[in-house]
Amino acid sequence: EDLEWFPYTVDAIRLLRRAGCLVCVVTNQGGVGLGLYDEQAVETVHRSMAEALTASGAHVDGWFYCPHHPRSTTDHLRGPCDCRKPGAGMIREAAGRLGIDVARSFVIGDKLSDVELAVNAGAAGVLVATGYGEQVVRTHGGRVPGAAHIASDLMEATSWILGQMDQRRDRVTP
Repeated sequence: EDLEWFPYTVDAIRLLRRAGCLVCVVTNQGGVGLGLYDEQAVETVHRSMAEALTASGAHVDGWFYCPHHPRSTTDHLRGPCDCRKPGAGMIREAAGRLGIDVARSFVIGDKLSDVELAVNAGAAGVLVATGYGEQVVRTHGGRVPGAAHIASDLMEATSWILGQMDQRRDRVTP
């Protein structure tokens, strides 16, 4: 109920889907491991988000989350795992489940761990300067290590990705 969408989120997802992109959400949910909420709560939020997007004409193809945390209150959710960003486990899971070509894919996020995830998975990382991204850009003096692009927001990231897709198509010869 506290979820607030950026005004361009739905449009960005619709544009990506119209261009033939699969759209997935990959998110660390260490609060599960810390005992702050359970996996059912995460799944309920994702279901609610999916319903809101669908009602607006947008669609997310896959929802993936990592419940682990290094300081987890339960043994099976503590310690190193490959799915916690910047590990590439969630990307590999999405690629396997949905047939995604990771080398032709993009990861958009507002944290350095999102860009590192892209690098670790072999995708292009786009940092958005909304949310935590503004501080990441400031901390790194405007040049974020590993970022293929820095965008002011999701819509600008979407526009850049669509331009990259057009350039790739132009380079392909019949």
